[in-house]
Amino acid sequence: MRTSSFFQCVLVIAATLMLLWVALGCSSTSPSPVGEEVKISENFASRTDDFAFDFFKRLNEQEPSDKNVFVSPLSLHMALGMLLNGANGQTADEIQKTLKLNGISLADANATYLKLIEGLPKADPKVTLGLANSVWNRNTFQPETDFVNILKNSFKAEASQFSGSDATPLNTWASDKTNGKIKKVLDNIEPQMVLFLMNALYFKGDWTTSFDEQKTTDYPFQLAESKTKNVKMMQMKNKISFANRDGYFAYELPYGNGRYAMTVLVPIGTQGVNDLVTKLTATEWNQLQQGLKEVDNLSIGLPRFTLEYEVYLNKVLEKMGMPSAFLPNVADLSKISKTQKLNVGFVKQNTYVAVDEKGTEAAAVTTIGVELTSLPQTYYADRPFVFIISEKTSDTVLFMGKIVNPS
Repeated sequence: MRTSSFFQCVLVIAATLMLLWVALGCSSTSPSPVGEEVKISENFASRTDDFAFDFFKRLNEQEPSDKNVFVSPLSLHMALGMLLNGANGQTADEIQKTLKLNGISLADANATYLKLIEGLPKADPKVTLGLANSVWNRNTFQPETDFVNILKNSFKAEASQFSGSDATPLNTWASDKTNGKIKKVLDNIEPQMVLFLMNALYFKGDWTTSFDEQKTTDYPFQLAESKTKNVKMMQMKNKISFANRDGYFAYELPYGNGRYAMTVLVPIGTQGVNDLVTKLTATEWNQLQQGLKEVDNLSIGLPRFTLEYEVYLNKVLEKMGMPSAFLPNVADLSKISKTQKLNVGFVKQNTYVAVDEKGTEAAAVTTIGVELTSLPQTYYADRPFVFIISEKTSDTVLFMGKIVNPS
């Protein structure tokens, strides 16, 4: 069955990393014959479900309707969790609410992050999952010791320094932690940037049942305005978990021992993919999970694709409820530095995903740049300038001049 939108890939790839965050957090996850269960509180899991779908929905609204989107809610949540430990007052309250963690203590949140960092890589020995965090400070800026120690203890963050404008050390770290899939996250480091918080997430899993490459064929994929293009469509007929929902159908493709899975959601009828994104919520997701039932000899198709994606998330996060973190002289990041005014300069995510007959390889790096709050701007005529003497009521220019050398 053909999809009704060019953006089937959007939901396919978004489901890949979203499942790492959402499905494993649910207490209803059935035990795997091999591997360790990742046990976190149902309350924390449901809150982060809300965050994941709110984030994806708001980002989709911001991006052009004909653009592929691929993000990691988990990577962003964990990076913002590190930032939360450096915030105070209104800024901390806003970040906590944006993360949907209001009512959950910072100590409990940190303990849960640690469980995820330690547990996710052990969930399925047939799947490679890497989670890494780091904190980088300029060699002329010293963050609070307590802040760095919390990141080391609760997030297993590596602490390093940088100098000047060369971003090579940060880019090398990102590349190393994503198996070379994300080689560069920053072109250079601006002078006002004094601290970076980074999270890297890497996933590589083979399908439990692989696609037969001999059955991959050219197949028409529906684009916008009734146009089509041929894509390499992987095909399979097998026992597969499937559900028909209002406005879409979904099927599940497990990796390894089944702890990890990709869920593919395809709009049907008059529904488009953006309609589907709009209706997706944590509640709808949980109902879908409960509605998936194994069907014998189900024929499914999935395009083979590779995607690299990069996005700045300042505006999305402001709309999600944390504007003050980005505002000079308003942001309160006093747990990072008690002596210098700081604000968040940017939050950025770089991602990669490749899906083929064998399985999926995906990676994400979230980078938060913290900068010194700028001093009040001054406007000196300290270079060659023009001046004009005029009479205002008659709008008459009396004199015009250019000064190149005042002396």
